[in-house]
Amino acid sequence: MNEHPLWTYVEDAKDRFKALSDRVWATPETCYGETQSVAAHVEELKAQGFRVEENLAGIPTAVMGEAGSGGPVIAFLGEFDALAGLSQKADVFEQDPLESGANGHGCGHNLLGSAAMLAATAVKNWLEATGTPGRVRYYGCPAEEGGAAKVFMVRAGAFEDVDIAITWHPGSIPGVLKGSSLSNARVDFAFEGRASHAAAAPHLGRSALDAVELMSVGINYMREHMPDEARIHHAIIDGGGISPNVVQAHAKVRYVVRAATAPEMLTLLERVRKVAAGAALMTETKVSDKVLAAVSNLIYNAPLGEAMQRNLERLGPPPFTDVDKAYAARFQATLSEDDIRAAYRGVGIAEESRKPLADFIVPADAPTVEMGGSTDVADVSWVVPTIQMWGANHAIGTQLHSWQVVAQGKSQPAITGMVHAAAVMAATGADAMRDPDLRARAKEDLARRVGPNGYVCPLPEGAEPPIAEMA
Repeated sequence: MNEHPLWTYVEDAKDRFKALSDRVWATPETCYGETQSVAAHVEELKAQGFRVEENLAGIPTAVMGEAGSGGPVIAFLGEFDALAGLSQKADVFEQDPLESGANGHGCGHNLLGSAAMLAATAVKNWLEATGTPGRVRYYGCPAEEGGAAKVFMVRAGAFEDVDIAITWHPGSIPGVLKGSSLSNARVDFAFEGRASHAAAAPHLGRSALDAVELMSVGINYMREHMPDEARIHHAIIDGGGISPNVVQAHAKVRYVVRAATAPEMLTLLERVRKVAAGAALMTETKVSDKVLAAVSNLIYNAPLGEAMQRNLERLGPPPFTDVDKAYAARFQATLSEDDIRAAYRGVGIAEESRKPLADFIVPADAPTVEMGGSTDVADVSWVVPTIQMWGANHAIGTQLHSWQVVAQGKSQPAITGMVHAAAVMAATGADAMRDPDLRARAKEDLARRVGPNGYVCPLPEGAEPPIAEMA
């Protein structure tokens, strides 16, 4: 294996970033409430000698660190938000929360931000050692899970002078992420009715909860008449209180509307609004809605993808040990056959033999598989040539947003895969820093894919980060 000059810098710095990942794992915070997590990232950025800008784009839990001077700007995108209700003890092979109902890093973002900053630090140290002109940035981005912070950051111009953006996501099989994601909007529908005694004077009441339930019925009938890849989900935020003998005068439901592209998503959202209006009409209530967040669909960048694939092939799979494999096998035993098959299908390859950890990478000629979910990385990809990869951090078949991800989040395989992803990203960033032709081709590819209409922000006019609503 030919060593890339960046890999030594990754190895030299990795221990501090394992500590950062573990520290963030221990303080799981959700959407826009990541105060301890961003503080840990700020502390490490300063320790590594980055120039730090906090409160980026007016978001208290967003941060940017920069190093170097002159030359191109290469950015590494990190995240550190957790998920509600996924508290779990580490290295325990059954569901066992640290605190019932508390948060947990069920999507591996403790690893995500740490590896991205490790890659940025390696590039920073390489720039200093070699005297190479260029600037490297680490963007600590909150609220990926439903808050769309990167979209607000794009709108505020936080990425305007960035030449290339690089990121990754923890997973179980390493490979370049080529597929698109779904555009989505997260919208609260608030119904207002009239309270009354549910037994003595039910005819005088107008139930906001009835309206929420009728909206759900209408949406369910609409599902047959949506594009196949579209998705709609909901959660009742306010059911109108705990007293069934009072007609509920208020209720709120949060919908996530997804479609293949932002225009398709916005069209579908208008249909959802009509269903809400119909529910209000049937119940003689009033309805209003507020868009909390919205993201576009992801754009793949072929020149950057090819550069990342070359580095992935050059490095090979993560160096998992037999001890790592035995550990992962115990977690794999908690998964279903469907879970394991889905992991392979998700990266476009066939399962050849049962393996607890990936000792292989996704080949360059594997078919492209669409993500199915959504990410605010997508909006960065519309304005900056962007590439990302899947890491290998968990037993093959581990599904994101599960207790198994949290339980494996501090394990040796997770950290080995984190460092591996940082090495691939750092090498790709250095290649882009040194190769003006790669940067030019990446920008040409982006312009072609975006088309003449350019980027249209999916957020409505005047929308602000939903910090109060989501934190």
